[in-house]
Amino acid sequence: MPKTLRAIDLFCGAGGSSYGAQSASIEIAAGFDMWEPAIKTYRLNFPQAKMFSGDIRILSSNNIKKIKSLIGKVDLIIASPECTNHSKARGAAKKSEESRKTAFEVIRFARIFRPPWMVIENVIEMQTWDKHSELLKSLWDLGYFIREIVLNSKDFGVPQSRERLFILCSLSAKATVPTIQEQFHKTAQDIIDTSGKYSLSPLKKKGRAEKTIQSAERAIAALGENTPFLLVYYGSGRNGKGGWQNINEPLRTVTTLDRFAYVVPGNSGHMMRMLQPEELKLAMGFKPDFNLSNVDGLTRRDRIKLMGNGVCPPVMEAAVRSLTSMSP
Repeated sequence: MPKTLRAIDLFCGAGGSSYGAQSASIEIAAGFDMWEPAIKTYRLNFPQAKMFSGDIRILSSNNIKKIKSLIGKVDLIIASPECTNHSKARGAAKKSEESRKTAFEVIRFARIFRPPWMVIENVIEMQTWDKHSELLKSLWDLGYFIREIVLNSKDFGVPQSRERLFILCSLSAKATVPTIQEQFHKTAQDIIDTSGKYSLSPLKKKGRAEKTIQSAERAIAALGENTPFLLVYYGSGRNGKGGWQNINEPLRTVTTLDRFAYVVPGNSGHMMRMLQPEELKLAMGFKPDFNLSNVDGLTRRDRIKLMGNGVCPPVMEAAVRSLTSMSP
């Protein structure tokens, strides 16, 4: 019988990385996070895994060794260090720098656990961080071969365009490039619930922001009166589509903000509603069985943030398979 491979997930969030690793036949031994909504969601969806709550930056080496004794040997560390402060606009404030340095916590765990493989996921801006080379050197000094690659979720069966940096680490040899799985991309239309479950309001209702109306009018001028579309808030337009997108394209990047509104023609004018967390869950590549709705105490805002901060499971699955297909 083949050996069961085991993993721990650092900065696990809702569990997108763990969900993807499970799909690659990995047993999830433990998750680590400090945000209560993430902890609750992870525990509900990965009841077999040990959950460590709190800031891992304050763990001593002895603490990590005790955790290793409790968990046992692992074959894989997956990690998504804090990424929000890699934006150039954030500047060099002390808090931002401390957030960026969470990437070095992976080194501390790797030094003690010594897994054959690791996957570190982050925003592509991480490559411009002034300590990025130091991070890679630290991995190299531990004996890891490294492959850095930018992957877009739309190439892995996810109905969203989401570029992320993956650092693939192996003690035996440089990892292969994850195989692109989808030549024909899924689209936003694949995740929109058209059953009537969610209520709509008139596009031109009193108090609607003029900028929203203008974006909608641009979409209607381009697509025609009878074609549904999405309004996109908080982001610059692409290909001249300021503030909107066609539903026959992959959804633009899901963020921690409530940024997508579905607009449909109606008998009395266009109607609209915001995309719901369950739709964003599908846009991230989670299957319907992932439980986001029944987590006690979570607000709509919490659920959106969990998805926006998350990792697309199919992409992590492909990244993990590119490593575990090698001999440890």
